[in-house]
Amino acid sequence: MLIRFITLLFTFLALAAPSYAQSDPKDLLNALGKANFKQTEELIGQIAATGDPRIVPALEAFAEGELFVRKSDGAVFITKAAGSNLAAIDPLTGETVGEEPKSAFTKIRVNNNLRRAIRSALGGLTLLSPDRTVRLSAAQAVLQSPSAENLELVEAALAKETDPEVKSRMEQARAVSVLASDRSIEEKRGAIESVASIGGRPAKSILLSVSGTIDETLRPDLDAAVSKIESQLVVWDAAESVWYGISLGSVLLLAAIGLAITFGVMGIINMAHGEMVMIGAYSTFVVQQVIRTSYPGLFDWSLAIALPVAFLMTALIGLVIERGVIRFLYGRPLETLLATWGISLILQQTVRTIFGPTNQEVGNPSWMSGSFALGGMTITWNRLWIVLFSLTIFFALLALMKKSAFGLQMRAVTQNRRMASSMGIRTPWVDAFTFALGSGIAGIAGVALSQIDNVSPNLGQAYIIDSFMVVVFGGVGNLWGTLVGALSLGILNKFLEPSVGAVLGKILVLVLIILFIQKRPRGLFALKGRAVEA
Repeated sequence: MLIRFITLLFTFLALAAPSYAQSDPKDLLNALGKANFKQTEELIGQIAATGDPRIVPALEAFAEGELFVRKSDGAVFITKAAGSNLAAIDPLTGETVGEEPKSAFTKIRVNNNLRRAIRSALGGLTLLSPDRTVRLSAAQAVLQSPSAENLELVEAALAKETDPEVKSRMEQARAVSVLASDRSIEEKRGAIESVASIGGRPAKSILLSVSGTIDETLRPDLDAAVSKIESQLVVWDAAESVWYGISLGSVLLLAAIGLAITFGVMGIINMAHGEMVMIGAYSTFVVQQVIRTSYPGLFDWSLAIALPVAFLMTALIGLVIERGVIRFLYGRPLETLLATWGISLILQQTVRTIFGPTNQEVGNPSWMSGSFALGGMTITWNRLWIVLFSLTIFFALLALMKKSAFGLQMRAVTQNRRMASSMGIRTPWVDAFTFALGSGIAGIAGVALSQIDNVSPNLGQAYIIDSFMVVVFGGVGNLWGTLVGALSLGILNKFLEPSVGAVLGKILVLVLIILFIQKRPRGLFALKGRAVEA
């Protein structure tokens, strides 16, 4: 009996030995060298289940294609180039154990499926990191690549987590991992509700990915959750279109507001207005080049420095154009149009000669870079700042028009030029400084547009037609009309583009404006005054 018992004991130990060995991370890593893709994916799950943080560098190297097996003994190493040889690095300790010829190693192959499994495993292994950012990124990785193998690790990390944001993300990661596991129906039903609460397209994709394998008793819950998410997406898509429309409208407002002043006060069709925008953008480029080469620490202030530079540069050019050309052509709109068109060609060619015909790089300061999520949509910081900047310029200009002596003279000349002249207002100088002001504001618009568009000699041409449409639609010379017109056309464009395309959308907007002008020739907000109404 004793001999039989000892024989059975040795047989049991012999059978159990491989499973015990395989629980060792080192043995699991070495097993990768002789496994096929399917076996490798299973091994990655077993490696993650060990919870050993030492294997993180090995998995990262595996994902990058830097994990090799040594032909002589089947040992797996991380390798780095060392001249003509490869340095063999222990995958757990990170210590270099020697150098050998490249022919002594074979790379362990990796494909996209394995990379997804590695990302999921890495997410599970870093959930207990002391660094909050690492834990948040780990939870996000598990959320994007759910795996049943990570479920216990997620739950263990969730029990210890105290940070509210990280804990919320881990709860979502746990929910998607439950859906990929063999947990009970009730747990999966709760997981479906948790995933649905995430909302957005990622949650919808997660639920649809498990629809083919889920228990049929959960089908009504799954369909209801997907339907709820789709209803939310419709609302968020509409909100996103409105935001994009406001963003486009703010750009049109910046480009058109200077034109509204010159067109309204002087009656000048200024075809060179777009080139003022372009010169403002190039002023930003020059300022940033000087800062990069001489004062790199001031780069985040480059736009604040570029604003007065662009305003003064374009205002001066506008003043020269008005005094040198336009003042001789008042009352002759066709000649004015042709003259300003010729000036626009001269300015474009001058910029091409100085800076070249190719696009120039204008950088974003740190406070204008990146984006943030608002509900189901993503808002970029540069667009948000441009919207706020446009409104700031609008209200500053409105205050100038309403509260200053120059603004009073401008409004007087707009409403009745002859009466204003007879009251002692020097209308030629009002015209000159009005044109300079409008050109200066166009230069400021160029500073903003340099953050979202290509800075090239053709920059202004993309906005001149839309600017005229905004001014005519809103009411010539009326700032409130320009604001409403810009935002209305921006939002209308963004709602039309998904269904009819960008080009046809612009054509439809133009047709609608023509029909609108037939009914209201003076636009949404017509100026009042005897001379205007005559």
